Amino acid sequence: MKNYSKIELLAPAGGPDQLRAAVNFGADAVYLAAEHFGMRAKAENFTKKTLAEGIKFAHDHNVKVYVTCNILMHDEDVKALRKFVAQLAEAEADAVIVGDLGAMATVKELAPALDIHVSTQASVANTSAAIEYAKLGAKRIILAREMSLAEIAKLRKNLDAAGYKKLDLEAFVHGAMCMSVSGRCLISSYLTGRSANKGLCTQPCRWGYKLIEEKRPGQDFEIGEDGFGTYIMNSKDMNMLAHIGDLKKAGLTSLKIEGRNKKALYVATVVNAYRHVLNGEDPEKWAPELEKVSHRPYSTGFYFGQAEQSPDYDGYEQDAVHVGDVLDDGKILCRNHFEEGETIEALIPGGDVQKIKVSGLTWFPDAKSGGKATDVANRATEIYAFATSENLPAGTLLRSKTFLRTSRQ
Repeated sequence: MKNYSKIELLAPAGGPDQLRAAVNFGADAVYLAAEHFGMRAKAENFTKKTLAEGIKFAHDHNVKVYVTCNILMHDEDVKALRKFVAQLAEAEADAVIVGDLGAMATVKELAPALDIHVSTQASVANTSAAIEYAKLGAKRIILAREMSLAEIAKLRKNLDAAGYKKLDLEAFVHGAMCMSVSGRCLISSYLTGRSANKGLCTQPCRWGYKLIEEKRPGQDFEIGEDGFGTYIMNSKDMNMLAHIGDLKKAGLTSLKIEGRNKKALYVATVVNAYRHVLNGEDPEKWAPELEKVSHRPYSTGFYFGQAEQSPDYDGYEQDAVHVGDVLDDGKILCRNHFEEGETIEALIPGGDVQKIKVSGLTWFPDAKSGGKATDVANRATEIYAFATSENLPAGTLLRSKTFLRTSRQ
């Protein structure tokens, strides 16, 4: 297998736990948001304090940090952005992701040392637009999600010929897709008053819909599929794990995983799978890992043709549940229920997934306790331990094989 480790693996960090998971499991860079200006306002995100701490942690592990400032900007937003940009420069962020020319100008003025990445919200899908952004100071273009692999390869070739070989190209390769062009959707704002372009999307494209015939008021008709309605705008998730060679050949600099609303186990599992394949391992070996995390049915987005919808139901499936984190002292921070005698899986940073049988389960009800034998770990956020012959370093995540489907059905 070919080694593609020189391509940047870019992971989402919706909060400090996710950032640590991304770093521990092999991300080259993370992207995140603070309390304002990001497109995932409902994620945990970062305060001024945790942002500085997170950037330092990432840099200590040779991982870059890109901060999103890509909401739809009005005058009051650009004014407020000035203080935030100074904060990012002080914290030594590596780049700012912007989708607005005013935001871009503000970053250039106040923090010229910060790299500028043009957000997918800008819908860059042609050579001329990419060159104009480069002339304005952009180091990287995050391409429109609607581009095919052939179009990306052509864009890269055109940029190289025009003298812009150093302009980075980044693209989403895994995670949720938006049914609107590059995420610029008005449906949420129209139906709920919560703007997707301000980071508050309610995902109405995932809802069930029915048809009303105007001459029969009060009587609705199913468009199809099931009694809950039809999920006519519900996009499949993207999964390009098997096509990393094609992505490299097309000329991408960075492969981006979507998911700043996802939990640490999701980030760790997906990053780990892509890291191993980028390092030269067989994607068929790691493909089952992507079934373990919460996801909709997978597709390859627009890379090889039209993106696909998932009209059967609005929901997620996963084959595993996060049950614990291995701490620095080897004890376990409980996340979900697991039991004495149960065989669970250990997701080990930099290693293979190990099956472990829980034996000698002990509960530590408080810091002064010497531990009490127990048959079950069922107190979330409390501390447990068990005997194992495996070396489980700090940062290892434990999961239980459990199939879950979350839907309206």
